[in-house]
Amino acid sequence: MKKQFVVIGCGRFGQSVAIKLAELGCEVMVVDDNEEIIQNISDKVTYAVQADATDENSIKALGIRNFDVAIVTIGSDIQSSILVTLMIKELGVKHIVAKAQNSSHAKVLYKIGANRVVFPEKEMGIKIAKNLVSGNVLDFIDLAPDYSILEISMNDEWIGKNLVQIDMRRKYQISVIAVRRGDEFDINAGPDKTLLKDDVLIVIGNNEDLKKIEKN
Repeated sequence: MKKQFVVIGCGRFGQSVAIKLAELGCEVMVVDDNEEIIQNISDKVTYAVQADATDENSIKALGIRNFDVAIVTIGSDIQSSILVTLMIKELGVKHIVAKAQNSSHAKVLYKIGANRVVFPEKEMGIKIAKNLVSGNVLDFIDLAPDYSILEISMNDEWIGKNLVQIDMRRKYQISVIAVRRGDEFDINAGPDKTLLKDDVLIVIGNNEDLKKIEKN
């Protein structure tokens, strides 16, 4: 069953998160009160809904509690960000990721139930630095303090081999969760899938183990 995400607020950060999750094969609903934004993103995600996220009745009608993860990206309006986070927590969403403007905003979000608070600009800086240092890492997503998802380009050793032969679980203690070939994601790649020069592997694992593969 596909993991279900709801992204509340569709600024640049919210849109990029929603589109990336959809590309990775997740079911994604976006909510924003701007009709133009909703129209522009509607063909890139599973559901796009124009609604006022600060209105409790509107949020209830969307069945928010049924989603695995809610991502609140209304960072510029601190009052609305806090209100929406509190509301969806009370409605029963189990895991909430919220965007914060500053450390004080973050403290409040954690106190009212956010499981993780992000600072997109700061994290983008870290991502750029990491990509510059690790030449084969194309992108990464922090899942928890010790775990991440990486997109890594092929090295010569893997080209022409299949997933069984490269055996990342044994060699590096990490798992391949998808193979990207061009714009297509294969999230059910079989163990006998032959890897090509321009393929990209999406892998998940402990950060210490992932460091080993970054050096290859």
